[in-house]
Amino acid sequence: MTQPLSSKAIVIGSGFGGLSAAVRMQAAGYQVTLLEKRHQLGGRAGVFQRKGYRIDTGPTIVTPPFVVEDVFRDVGRDPAEYIELVPIHPHYRLHYEDGTHFDIGSTEEIVEQIKQISPDDVKGFYKWHKILKPIYELGFEQFATTPFESLWSMAKVIPPGIRLKSYKSVYGLVASNMKNNHLRMAFSFLPLFIGGNPFTTTSVYSLIAYLESEYGMLWVRGGTHRLVEALERLFKELGGTIKLNSEVTKIEVDDKERKVTGVRTKDGEYYPTEIVVSNADVAMTYMSLIDSKYRKKNSDRRYKKAKYSMSLFMIYFGTKKTYPKIPHHNIIFSARYKELVKDIFERHILPDDFAIYLHVPTRTDPELAPKGCETFYACVPVTHQDSGIDWEQMKEPFRDKVLQFLNDKYLPGLLDNLEVCEVFTPLDFETEFNAYKGNAFQLQPLLMQSGYFRPHNRSRDIKGLYIVGAGTHPGGGVPSAFLSGKISTDLIFEDYGKPNEETSVE
Repeated sequence: MTQPLSSKAIVIGSGFGGLSAAVRMQAAGYQVTLLEKRHQLGGRAGVFQRKGYRIDTGPTIVTPPFVVEDVFRDVGRDPAEYIELVPIHPHYRLHYEDGTHFDIGSTEEIVEQIKQISPDDVKGFYKWHKILKPIYELGFEQFATTPFESLWSMAKVIPPGIRLKSYKSVYGLVASNMKNNHLRMAFSFLPLFIGGNPFTTTSVYSLIAYLESEYGMLWVRGGTHRLVEALERLFKELGGTIKLNSEVTKIEVDDKERKVTGVRTKDGEYYPTEIVVSNADVAMTYMSLIDSKYRKKNSDRRYKKAKYSMSLFMIYFGTKKTYPKIPHHNIIFSARYKELVKDIFERHILPDDFAIYLHVPTRTDPELAPKGCETFYACVPVTHQDSGIDWEQMKEPFRDKVLQFLNDKYLPGLLDNLEVCEVFTPLDFETEFNAYKGNAFQLQPLLMQSGYFRPHNRSRDIKGLYIVGAGTHPGGGVPSAFLSGKISTDLIFEDYGKPNEETSVE
């Protein structure tokens, strides 16, 4: 263990990975300064208010609850004093192109619906459902909490992974047990929530289905940004410093020792430090913030060759009427599934059809809109910036196409009652979040981009640099972001100790 010359630390970016790391380090005695490019904390978990509508801009689901609550407990606070988690039922309503729907809720409710639409698949569903727990035990309890610093640490999980058929894709595992196409779609789409292609994402990520089945679907009362505000409050109570509108433009590295010496921001400020935690996009962290001469393991070539998640086209809107029959979470499938996914992930085109995640938070929190009104967002998976699409030109036509579709199929009178409407495109992901290629979830969760093969939580090139967020292990999604914050701070404590504890200096 070595002790830094000072106990100062810098966290770049304030997504859930950055916030959880900042809180843990500040509580351990570090003097943490959090630098955020934007006008508000939260990264993708932002919020805006228009005409009485409060609209979250990013993630909407919390599960399992303990991953979030542990940040508070680990620093001696009661999470109930900061946030309220509310169960959502059904978890999702899945809407199919033929006009039918399927609700994801309890196992018993799911089985009753399968009996109605495809009774021959009941046995296969139970067989699939039975394997989810051992996948969770391997993929979450072991894989997701281990930093994988060596190939050997990764090799140890390969044999059990093979036994659990991790060589299959999420879709492949479902399809080997169920024949009905609607059911195959229902139980394989979840990787899209972490930027993964259901047809190529390793079946280890089927653990998402287990998490939702075992711990339920939870919503932060008041919206996901309330969790950001709770972490901000906690960080400040612990004595942390926050600098908004402070975009980092360079991480300084000592030539001789290859260690962090400080960071520079766009406004000309310099922050000396020997510990930097980056919650920025991992590709941009290495390629844009650090001179290439310090990056043998994290070269430009590595990140240019990597496979990135899709992007998203987001429409945030409020209506002067309510739609009480539409539940909180909705997945609207296209008639095409595999081919649409190929258009997004492989062909990099914008097809005529699309799928939508329709979020209706006022179903649970009516106060997020004026009385008698409704708050929504429509999230449409689209290809990233390798498409060459001019989103400045396409933004309005595509927005109008999606809204017209919702008006005609699911939200009658939408266009006549639209009071607030904002759009966020792949170009905005690229410019606002400095996301390489405008990705929404950083690297895809492929087998060869997971664990040891994903960018490491502790940089292998530069001493004192640590990575958190979707670009590092364990990957995308709210739980993984929080886990990355714990993994990386545990590595920092292993390397440098905790300033508020007496430690021996070697």
